[in-house]
Parts: sequence; structure tokens; C-alpha cells
Amino acid sequence: MRKSTVPEVSTGSDAVRRHAYEKYISAARRRREKTVAINVGEVHRALALNNRVPLVCAALGSKKFLTEHGLRIVSKTGPPSGQSTTVTFTYEIVGKRQDDVELSRQEAWNRLRGSMKDIFAEYGGGEAYLRAERASFRDADDEK
Repeated sequence: MRKSTVPEVSTGSDAVRRHAYEKYISAARRRREKTVAINVGEVHRALALNNRVPLVCAALGSKKFLTEHGLRIVSKTGPPSGQSTTVTFTYEIVGKRQDDVELSRQEAWNRLRGSMKDIFAEYGGGEAYLRAERASFRDADDEK
């Protein structure tokens, strides 16, 4: 049986970060919003967690979550303890997600890859072009 290449969620924090990205951050990026707010209680309920509010707060405020998705915390509202379902994180979207950067690099490579197709077609294809180039080098060497 072939193993999946998609990593499995290994911790509760990973599940929280993944849910927050998929439901809130990616949607805000698609709408081209500059800020997005995530309520701890909503995430806690959506993931059907039981007494895991501190975990959700820690995951949403973690450096890993911020750097993975190009975010900066603008504000954190709630009680002084910072550990409540009423806590709301407001993020500013300041950069691209790491996967988005890789995707844009791949798209750029794909555009570049086909850029010479029309030129090679004028010479009868890539092989014909290379044969002509090699022949011109041999002819230049023969003239010396």
C-alpha cells in the first residue's frame, strides 16, 4: 500500500493552525483583505474541543502560525489572563504564505518553459534548431 505524501496532523495545535488558516486566513487572502480576526471560542467549537482553550490561544498566537502564513498580530482582545473563549486575535496580512511563494515560483518557471516554443517552431522544432546551431559551429571551425 502506498503511503500518502500529505503529512498527518500530529498535534492539537497543528489542527488549530490548519483550521484557522483554511477557514479564516485563506478566505481573507482571496477577498484581498488586509486584516482578519479570529475568535478563540469559534475555533474551539468548530474543532469540537473539550477544555482546550489554552491550546487554541497558544496556537493562534504562536510564532509558527504567524511566520507560516505571513501574519502580524495587530491586537488581542479579551480578559487579562488571555485564556478565554472571548479572546479574539486580529492579524494583519503582511506577507505571502510559504506555499504561495513556492507556487508563484512554479508558475513563473512554467511560463518561462514554454517561452521559446514559437521560436523553435520557426526552425522546425527544438531538434532541428540544435542541429542547425551545431552545423554553424562546425562550419565556423572549418573556416579557420
